Amino acid sequence: MVFTHDTELALQAAVTLANSGLDPDTLTTHTDLDRLWDDHEYSGRRDRDAAELFAVRALRPRLRAVLTADVPNAVDQLNQMLAEARAVPQLVRHDRLDWHIHAIDPQEPLDRRILVETAMAMVDVIRADELSRLSICADDGCGGVVLDLSRNRSRRYCSTACGNRNAVAAYRARRR
Repeated sequence: MVFTHDTELALQAAVTLANSGLDPDTLTTHTDLDRLWDDHEYSGRRDRDAAELFAVRALRPRLRAVLTADVPNAVDQLNQMLAEARAVPQLVRHDRLDWHIHAIDPQEPLDRRILVETAMAMVDVIRADELSRLSICADDGCGGVVLDLSRNRSRRYCSTACGNRNAVAAYRARRR
């Protein structure tokens, strides 16, 4: 494990959310948001209304920007995100998760909590000098964000689909 469990979950959620805005958009319904919630083990308040879905969808460009920024720009963005939310880190333990850090009240709106959880995870990434674990998909036609949590830092594609598409293209090029 490269990072703590909560950091990895927050990074995976941020990458999934940032990439959900690519074509085709994969965050258009409350069911899509429910899946994101469940897959990434969010806790706290859920409004399940159109405003919440709109607010979470609106985060995508901001998350993408911080996930793909260089260190100085990422630090500026993270400090701004944490200041806006008036983040106050606290140790908590809930559900099946052991001690970890939350920096925002669980009753704050979901979009604010996602922003702060992403910021806190990115703080860990920068402090560990591991920003190279975030990149853009090597598929020329994609542009998705890649989170590489592998030991050998070999992940190049944002999804299996992009990896397979490029493997098939390389195979066909070799066969010619």
